[in-house]
Amino acid sequence: MPDVRLTTAGGVFSQRIREQWNEQLGRRLDILVAGCGRGIPLELDQIEARVTGVDEDRPGLRAATKARADLDSWSLGDLRSVPLVPRSYDVVCVEFLLERIPHAELVLDRMVNGLRPGGLLLIRMRDRKSAYGFLDRKAVCRGLLWRWLGPADVAGPLPAIYETVSSREGIHAYCLMRGLMIAEDHALTSGPARLGPRGGFVAGLCRTVGGLSAGRLAPDHDEIALVIRKPQHHFARLI
Repeated sequence: MPDVRLTTAGGVFSQRIREQWNEQLGRRLDILVAGCGRGIPLELDQIEARVTGVDEDRPGLRAATKARADLDSWSLGDLRSVPLVPRSYDVVCVEFLLERIPHAELVLDRMVNGLRPGGLLLIRMRDRKSAYGFLDRKAVCRGLLWRWLGPADVAGPLPAIYETVSSREGIHAYCLMRGLMIAEDHALTSGPARLGPRGGFVAGLCRTVGGLSAGRLAPDHDEIALVIRKPQHHFARLI
């Protein structure tokens, strides 16, 4: 798999969505954005698309969702039960969601179930097996610490659950069990604390943690971005 550190996930995803639209000969794309309170607006210039957002019902996430101009409709609530019609989306984007929710595999199953055969699953998440992810879930007074280290998050401090699926090994195992094909796997740096005014300090801290872990925690990235396809053929597991 390519491991492209100089490419933004937003640029990769926008290009793959455009290619998906071209493959469908101009038919409107139905797109689901799961984690719409945390992600960035999609670049859909000259693409006919209907975009639906879903996320947890938290005040910060609600405010961020309302501010997004790319959503045609949205729903906030318990992600295990928010309305999702099976096989009704051509593209499902899961943005910085899996690492902050419990029952992440169950929620992801619901998103994949909403994807049409041949559709794209685009995932961005903090890597549990990165040094940054370790610090994120282990930090004491986490909300205050991250506000000091980096720019304020418009959605406010959110939980750091980091179940097993929110790692490269976890998501690869998930896709293998569900018959999903991983087309691209990018390791990137996008954590606010890494990009903020004290980014050098955070990078050094990540290198220290990575060294102390004997290589188990990657110090050089914090985000994983994946382009995944749901197969057309009937041998794929039906979920």
